[in-house]
Amino acid sequence: MVLSSGVLIASHFAPTACSVTAVFLWGTSDFSGGYASRRSNAFVVTAFSHVCAFALMFGIALAEQDAFPSRASTLWALAAGAIGGFALAFFYRALASGQMGLTAPIAALLGAAIPTLADVAIEGAPSRWTFGGFMVAILAIWLITRPEPSGNDSSGHPKGVAMAALAGVGFAGFYLCIHQATGSPAWLAVIARVGSIAATSTAVMATRAPLALHRSSTALGVLAGFFDISGSALFIFASEHGRLDEAVVITSLYPAVTVLLARIVLKEHFSRWKFVGLLAALAAVPLIAAG
Repeated sequence: MVLSSGVLIASHFAPTACSVTAVFLWGTSDFSGGYASRRSNAFVVTAFSHVCAFALMFGIALAEQDAFPSRASTLWALAAGAIGGFALAFFYRALASGQMGLTAPIAALLGAAIPTLADVAIEGAPSRWTFGGFMVAILAIWLITRPEPSGNDSSGHPKGVAMAALAGVGFAGFYLCIHQATGSPAWLAVIARVGSIAATSTAVMATRAPLALHRSSTALGVLAGFFDISGSALFIFASEHGRLDEAVVITSLYPAVTVLLARIVLKEHFSRWKFVGLLAALAAVPLIAAG
C-alpha cells in the first residue's frame, strides 16, 4: 500500500516537474534567441538553432531506442513543428525589436488562452477562475500597450507587440497539434524540428535573408536550440502523462525567466504601470488555464 502510494505520488509529480523545468529552459532559450536576433535575421537564427536542436535530440532518440511514432502522430508533429517554427521566428523578432519584458508575456498569454478556448468549445463554459483570467488578461494587455509620452516609438506603443501576438497564436497551434501526437517525446521533438526547419528555411529563401550569423548570434543560437528542444520534449512528456491544461499553464510562465534575464543582463526598465501590466499578464496565465 505504501509502495503503491509512492508510485502514485511520483507519477503525479513527474509531469509537474517536467513542466517546471521546461519553464526555465524555454525562458532562457527565448532570451538567447531574442538577443541573437538583434544582430542577425530572426528566421536565420531560428533555422540554425533548430538544426542544432535536431542534431542533439536525434542522438538522444537513437540512444533511447524507443519505437518510432505512428504515421498520424508523425504528421501532427510535423504540423506542430512548422507552426511552432514560424511562431518562434516571429517571437525572436518581437523580442529583438521591443522590450523582452513586455513582449514575452503577450505571446505566453495568447499561447495559453487559445488552447483553453478550444477546451471550452469541447467541454463547455469556462469556470469563474478562467473568466476572471480573461478580465485580468484584457487589463494586462491594455496596461502593457497603453500610449506613453516617452514610449519606444512615435506612437507611444512598445515595439514588437503585434509580432508577439502573432507568435502567441502560433504557440497555441503548436500546443494543440503536438497534443494530438502520441509516442516517444524525443522522437516527437525530433519530428517537430524537421517541420520547423523546413518552414523557417523556406522563409529564409523566400525573403532572401542574409545567411551570415554574427559570432555571438551563433553561440546564442546553439544555446537557444538546445534549451528549446529540451523544453519541448519535457512539455510533450508532461502533456502525455498529465493534463494538457496543467502542462500549458505551468510552461506558459516562461516569460518570468525571460523578463528576469532581460532586467539582469540588458538592464531593461519600464514604467510602473507597464510593470503592473506585466505582473497582471503573468497572473492571468494560470487563471485562464485553471478551468
